Amino acid sequence: MSNADPRDELIEHLPAMRAFAISLTRNSAVADDMVQDTVVKAWTNIDKFEKGSNMRAWLFTILRNTYYSNRRKARREVSDVDGVFTESLAEKPAHDGHMQMADFRRALGQLKDEQREALLLVGASGFSYEEAAQMCGVAVGTIKSRTNRARAQLAEILGHNENEAMEMTDDATMSVLSASKVASF
Repeated sequence: MSNADPRDELIEHLPAMRAFAISLTRNSAVADDMVQDTVVKAWTNIDKFEKGSNMRAWLFTILRNTYYSNRRKARREVSDVDGVFTESLAEKPAHDGHMQMADFRRALGQLKDEQREALLLVGASGFSYEEAAQMCGVAVGTIKSRTNRARAQLAEILGHNENEAMEMTDDATMSVLSASKVASF
């Protein structure tokens, strides 16, 4: 048996490992990274290599296992180069929603009964102005007026202004405050 260090033999197999890695990945940059990972793993685990056995086979096994490990990991990862997916993950804390809902209920309670009724029918329940007018026994213009005044007063009580971004506001509040929401059936 030779006393040669098996680490010296690693260099001999680099071209063959690179060719094998390119055949697996079809990408030379990824292949080079895999060969580097393989060499690092082999170097740090050289004590597990049995002297006299096939170094090339041992290195190719490490390379192959690295390739399949990277593929399994890649399946679990989400490609988000532009950060679009990450931005969509923003979520308001739950306690903020509870506090805002309590504020909304208090503000809604401060409206006149007729305004609150019109706003809930048109804004929250999705009825058309015509349907809400029929249910309340008033003219369509009256429902439109009550709804508009209720929205304006509610927005004032809640401290919302026209130029304020509402992207994190919940859908229910948005539908009630939205002056452009006109349900037509």
